[in-house]
Amino acid sequence: MSFVDRCFPSLYVEGVFTRIGLRALHTWTHERLDQLLSHALTLSQEQFVAEIPGFGAASIQDQLSHVVQCEQAWVHALQDIEWTHWAREDYTTPDQLRTVKQRVTFETIAYLDQLSDTQLNAQLVHRPSNWSGPLQTPAFILHHVITHSFHHKGQIVAMFRLLGHPAPDTDLQRD
Repeated sequence: MSFVDRCFPSLYVEGVFTRIGLRALHTWTHERLDQLLSHALTLSQEQFVAEIPGFGAASIQDQLSHVVQCEQAWVHALQDIEWTHWAREDYTTPDQLRTVKQRVTFETIAYLDQLSDTQLNAQLVHRPSNWSGPLQTPAFILHHVITHSFHHKGQIVAMFRLLGHPAPDTDLQRD
């Protein structure tokens, strides 16, 4: 039995991802991002926007914005909806990012909830206008959104440590 089957029995059933499983994993991911946004409120504004060498998105602000923007971009691309890159100056505080994250979360869940498990696991046949890379299934892309978020969550946790403000434990297995 694989790790996914043991830990997320409703995520992947008989070779396909399920809406219920992806929805749960997406919710847990966003709960962890909310923990980081709450922790970001303990930083000064200067620390929140401070550029830390060695990270592709150089500040905590940029990392959090990148995670949310990418989710919106990929979910919009799946639906062939236009998307415009956000201006950095529009999301300069953790509260502003939390507000836009809530909207993006709602959009993702609304998209996911309109799909059947069959549609979720069917490879795209139409190339959306803003698509790069091979056509995948919506499940694959949504799973990528989640793993992408966790990749950057780890970077954000490291950034907090480098700023002298260690983040709380954000592992999925913790309450």
